[in-house]
Amino acid sequence: MKRILALCAMAAMALSAQTFTTLFSFDGKDGGDPQGALIQATDGNFYGTTSGGGTGVCTFSNGCGTVFRTTASGALTTLYNFCSLSLCADGRAPEAGLVQATNGYLYGTTSGGGAGLCTLAGGCGTVFRITLSGALTTLYNFCSQSGCADGSGPAAGLVQAADGYLYGTTYAGGADGGGTVFKITPSGALTTLYSFCSQTACTDGENPQAPLLQATDGIFYGTASQGGANPGPFGTGGGTVFQITASGALTTLYSFCAEVSSDGECTDGQSPVAGLVQATNGDLYGTTESGGPSNCGNGCGTVFRIAPSGTLTRLYSFGGGGDGANPEARIIQATDGNFYGTTVYGGSRSKGTVFEITPSGTLTTLYNFCPQTAVEGCVDGKGPFGVVQGTNGEFYGTTEGGGVNNDGAVFSLSTGLGPFVETSPTSGPVGFVVKILGTDLTGATSVTFNGAAATFTVVSASLIVTTVPSGATTGTVQVVTPTGTLSSNLPFRVL
Repeated sequence: MKRILALCAMAAMALSAQTFTTLFSFDGKDGGDPQGALIQATDGNFYGTTSGGGTGVCTFSNGCGTVFRTTASGALTTLYNFCSLSLCADGRAPEAGLVQATNGYLYGTTSGGGAGLCTLAGGCGTVFRITLSGALTTLYNFCSQSGCADGSGPAAGLVQAADGYLYGTTYAGGADGGGTVFKITPSGALTTLYSFCSQTACTDGENPQAPLLQATDGIFYGTASQGGANPGPFGTGGGTVFQITASGALTTLYSFCAEVSSDGECTDGQSPVAGLVQATNGDLYGTTESGGPSNCGNGCGTVFRIAPSGTLTRLYSFGGGGDGANPEARIIQATDGNFYGTTVYGGSRSKGTVFEITPSGTLTTLYNFCPQTAVEGCVDGKGPFGVVQGTNGEFYGTTEGGGVNNDGAVFSLSTGLGPFVETSPTSGPVGFVVKILGTDLTGATSVTFNGAAATFTVVSASLIVTTVPSGATTGTVQVVTPTGTLSSNLPFRVL
């Protein structure tokens, strides 16, 4: 039985009114080992990828990966099986989540496969587009240029910027072999903006594994998992935080391992493999996979805050015990103003956690994976890779392993937060078309932009289409429905 209907009571250390539910367990044929966060699309459903499993014709024993859709209650549909084409020309092993562009399509990357000129077995990766019904188009094959100057092995997802382009990173390749930053049109024309390791000893960073963030200043911010100005304990660099303009001008804001303890640990953090989030206070928040002052040998990871100017503050260091270890996915800021994320390891059973942390650094472990006995196994999942807050207020995520079949799981976590609406995009001028995503929007009677009334059309229970009204100013979008007033999770910026 794939779905687990029973709800697991929270541990005594967790806050009240919290409910964890394993919604779906992968069995390999329908996918396995999901490593990317989910997204909620305009149809109200959640979409994601698995790095393995599926029914594609693949020489790799663990499968070649899938794209899937799941409802909030856990009804899962496999939309696409990679390696459905000969030699995995359609891509293989997507390691990141998806993004829904303004045209309604979903966009993503595969870390391998494709038809590029690549000497690596299985190809060097792709950018793809897929409809909500599962029709996939390969838009770009990495290593299409000599020496993989255009990059190879994209391990991160994409972000659509205000200019309509999709921006992303590749882990390797580029003019200097340290990975790239690129932009690509929704139809597939790719431009390499920057090649890492263009500076001596890769002081500009190396091997980015995380998606970019376009901040409210219009500039992109990201992390490189290695390189930087400080060698670190292994000599490969502790990684960096960087900013880059849409034209490709890169500035390194911070190099990790700037603070090293007497036993060689990078107390300020090391190896940022996840992306950043911009909080409502304007600062950027992120995590490092390792480092920090802990008893984990090389450190169990950190949560940090960094100003757009580059001043970094370590907010929390994981200890490897009940608080978790090794956060590898991006944290999110929820509607209560706090941040939520996951650790791959640690917790009461060392199988990972879901945590909440305040902007000032107070951390609470919300859930410890694998609370069952060893005989029962980790039927709730193990090794979580991030969460997303659905418009019903609940959190949704995936685990790389565990579940009934040990191929990974989809889960939800309710902490008592209420429903909200989300705008796409989050900024635009007067007259600009805006999509509003929500829950139970049927019968909505009013849409306002910071108090200015807008004309609108209710497309479905999960989608309203509107335009930015004359007189609108930057602020909260509100939708009045028969059951109450819903406010946007982020202020809408009127340009």
